[in-house]
Amino acid sequence: MNACLMLAALALGNSSLLPPSDASGLLAFHQEKAQDKKPDEKKQEEKKPEEKKDTYQDAIKDFTKKEGVVTVFQKDESVLLQLSKDVLGRDFLWTTELKATPSGLYSGTMAASGVVRFEVRGEKVLVRSVSHRTLATEGDEIKLAVAGSNIDPIIKAFTIKAKAPDGSPLIDVASYFKGDIAEFSAKGALGGAMIDAERSFVDSVKVFTGNFNVQVTQTATGGGGGGGRGGFGGAPARSANTGVVLHSIVLLPVKPMMGRIADSRVGYFTDGFEDYGTDEHRVKQFSYINRYRLEKKDPSAEMSEPKKQIVYYMSREIPAKWRPYVKQGVEDWAPAFEAAGFKNAIVCKDAPTEKEDPDWDPEDARFSVIRWAPLPIANAMGPSVTDPRSGEIISAHIIVWHDILKLQTEWYFTQASPNDKRAQKLPMPDDLMGENLRFVIAHEVGHTLGLPHNGKSSGTIPVRLLRDPKWTAENGTCTSIMDYARFNYVAQPGDGVTALMPIVGRYDKFSVMWGYKPIEGVSKPGDEKRTLDLWASKQVGDPMLRFHDNFDFDDPTALMESLGDNTVEASTYGIANLKRVMGFLLPATTNFGEDYSDLRDMYGAVRGQLQMYIFHVAAAIGGMIQTDYHAGRGGEVYVPVNKAYQRSAVKWMCDNLMETPSWLAPKAVMMRIGKSADGMVPGIQSFAITMMLNDSRMGRMLQNEAVNGDSAYTVSQMLNDVRSCVFRELATGSNVTLNRRSVQRNYIGSLTSKIGTSSEIRLHALAELKSDLYVINEAMAKTKNSVTSAHLQELKKQIEFAMANPDKASAAGRATSPLFFKPWCTAGMKNLPEIEELGSGGK
Repeated sequence: MNACLMLAALALGNSSLLPPSDASGLLAFHQEKAQDKKPDEKKQEEKKPEEKKDTYQDAIKDFTKKEGVVTVFQKDESVLLQLSKDVLGRDFLWTTELKATPSGLYSGTMAASGVVRFEVRGEKVLVRSVSHRTLATEGDEIKLAVAGSNIDPIIKAFTIKAKAPDGSPLIDVASYFKGDIAEFSAKGALGGAMIDAERSFVDSVKVFTGNFNVQVTQTATGGGGGGGRGGFGGAPARSANTGVVLHSIVLLPVKPMMGRIADSRVGYFTDGFEDYGTDEHRVKQFSYINRYRLEKKDPSAEMSEPKKQIVYYMSREIPAKWRPYVKQGVEDWAPAFEAAGFKNAIVCKDAPTEKEDPDWDPEDARFSVIRWAPLPIANAMGPSVTDPRSGEIISAHIIVWHDILKLQTEWYFTQASPNDKRAQKLPMPDDLMGENLRFVIAHEVGHTLGLPHNGKSSGTIPVRLLRDPKWTAENGTCTSIMDYARFNYVAQPGDGVTALMPIVGRYDKFSVMWGYKPIEGVSKPGDEKRTLDLWASKQVGDPMLRFHDNFDFDDPTALMESLGDNTVEASTYGIANLKRVMGFLLPATTNFGEDYSDLRDMYGAVRGQLQMYIFHVAAAIGGMIQTDYHAGRGGEVYVPVNKAYQRSAVKWMCDNLMETPSWLAPKAVMMRIGKSADGMVPGIQSFAITMMLNDSRMGRMLQNEAVNGDSAYTVSQMLNDVRSCVFRELATGSNVTLNRRSVQRNYIGSLTSKIGTSSEIRLHALAELKSDLYVINEAMAKTKNSVTSAHLQELKKQIEFAMANPDKASAAGRATSPLFFKPWCTAGMKNLPEIEELGSGGK
C-alpha cells in the first residue's frame, strides 16, 4: 500500500486496512473514549444543528425586482443577482468605462474589458475569466490536451444566498462591485493604486434583454496622479480621486459569427488564435478580422439592406454646431458598404435625451458612441470591443478631444492655405473647421470598422495627380482615409484644385468589400480562402489597392504625413507652398492689442511641416520599398530605391537646407517671437544632416552595395555629394557665413560620432574625415578672413582630436537634433521609434 494511503487509513480508523489484532485494539480504544464523554457532549455530537439558510422569499423581501438577461433585486446599497440556467455557462463580454471623472480625465475612458462565465459549483457561483485564444479545430485527443492545459481562472466565488423555485442561484454582488475587481478595475483609469470600498457606492443597476449595467461611484487612492490607463489626460495629483464607473456586461450569442481569416495584404485589426488541431506539423497561428456582423435581409440580392444597421450615436455633450459634420463623417462610409453589397448599412443618430430614454448610457457596451472630451489634448481615437471567439465588433466608443480643432487648424493652415483663402486668416470659419472635423471622424470611424492605418495609400499616387482638379475631386489626396496623408500641400495656386482633404477612397471601398462582402456557399472560415486570395490579388496590377500596416520609416512609399509617389518632387512643391504660408503668417495670427502667442504657435507649425519634408526626403536615401506580394501573386517583396532617386534626395537636402533657407527666418517674424526662434535655421540644418547620416540608413546602403554593386548608390558616393555642398565655399576661398559655419560643424560632429564603433560605418566615417581634413587644410592656406580662418582651425582640431581619441570623440560629437512626432490618432500604432519634439512649439 502507498505510504500516504496507510497513514490516511490509520488516521480515519479504517480497520479493514489493519491487521485483525490491531484493528480490534483500536476499536476498543475509541469505545472507551466515547464512554468517557459526558451526556451533554454526546447529545451535541449526535445532533449538530444545521446551518440556517435564507429562503428565497426571505432573501428578496422588500427588494425592487428588475428582469432581463438576468434578474436583479436592489434595495439601497444591497444588490442581489439571480442567474437562470439559460445564462449559466454562457460567455459574457464585460467592459468597464468611466462615466464621470475628476478634472484631467474624460468620460468614456475604457478601463478594462474581457470575457467571463458564471458557473455553479455546489453552494457557490464561480466567475471565470475566459480565453478563446488556444484551441484545436480537429482531433478528439488533441482537444482533450488543449482543454486540460487551458483551465479558465476563477476570479470570484460567491456563496449562494438562496435558490429560486426553478433552481436559479441568488448571489449578493454589492460588495464585489463596490470593491476593486482586479480584472475589471477602474483604479488605474482614475489614477489610483487601490479602490477604497468605504468611499465607494452602488448607484444603480439597469437590466436589459441582452445585458445589464452596474453603475458605481468609486474612490481611488494611493496613485499620486499622473494618469494611468486613462491615457492622454492624467488624473490630478490628489490623495484620492472619485469618479463614476459603469460596468456593462453583455451576453454573447450562443453561436458566434463566422470569423473571416485575416490576410496581411488587406488591413484589419484582428483577434489571434493558436490551433493545435491541424495537419500541419506545428502550431498554426491564425487571426479573425474585426468587423461588425452584417447580414443581408435578402441574401439573393446583389444589393440589400442589412438585417441590423451599424449605428453610431452622437453623445449628448457634442457641441451643436459640430453635430452635422460628425454625422457626415460617419455616413461617409456608406459607399464603402455598397461596394460590399449593403445599402443603408451605416447611420449616425443623436443619442436619446434623458427624457426620451432615462436608461440610455453612452458607456453601455451595446452602443457605438462618439464622445467629446473637454481637455486641451490635440487627439482623437477609435477603439472598439469584440467577441474574441469570432472577431465580431460589439461596439465602439470614439473619443474626440477638444483641441483636435487646434491641431487641425495648424495643419490645414500650413498645408492647404495657399489653395484655400478661407484658411489665410485665423481663426478659420466654422464651416471649414467642420470639414476638418468630418475628416477626423471618418478616420476614427474607419478604425472602429476594423481598419488600421494604411501607410501605403498616399505613396501610390503619382505626384502629378495631386495637381489635377478632376482627380482630386474624385479621390481627395490619397486612396485611403486611414492613411496619415493630411491635406494637399502639393497642389499649387493656379492648378484649380479645391478638394484638399482625404476622403473615404478607393482602397477603403476595396478593404470594406474584402472584409464584409458575404461569400456564398461557405460553412467555415477556411472555405473562403480561395475567394479572398483572388480579391486580394487585384493589388498586383493595381498599386492603389495596396496596404502597409501602419508606417515604415525606411520605405518612402509608406510614410506618415506624406503625399505622392516621389517624396523629392512632392516636398519641392511643399516648400514652395510653405514660402507662401510665411507670407500669410503675420496677418493671419495678429490682432490689434493682442500678444504674439498665435504667431509663435503657427510659426512652430511651419517649422514642423518643413521638418516633415526633410523626414520624407531622407527616407529615399538608402530606402527599401516593400510590397506585400504573396507566393504566385507578384514579384520581389523588397526592392531598394533606385540610385538616381537617392541622389536626387541628397541634392534636395543640399539645395534647400545646406544653403541658408533665409525665407524661414524673416526679420518681421523673428523680432516678434524672440527667443522662440533662436537657433531655428541651424537646428533645421542639423536635423537634415542627422537624417542623411543616420546609421541605419547607411547600413542599408552598404548592404545594397554588397548585393547590387555598381547599380547601388553607395555610402562613399553619398558622403562625397554631401561634402561638396557642405564645404562649397572652401573650393573658391569665399568667407563662411554664420549659418554655414554651423552646417560644417554639425557635419564634422556627426561623422566623429561614428568613429568610436566597430561597425563598417566607422571606416567610411574615418575616410570621409580624412577627405574633409584635406579640403580644410587647402582652404586655410587661401582664406584671408579671420573668422573663417579661426573656424577652419577649430574644425581641423576637432578632426585631429577625434582621430586620436575615437572613443571620446564618439560621445562628444553626436549631433543633437531630435525628431518630432505628434499624431492625432494612435489607434493601432506600433513599433514607432522614440521621437522627441524639436524645441518649443513644434507640431
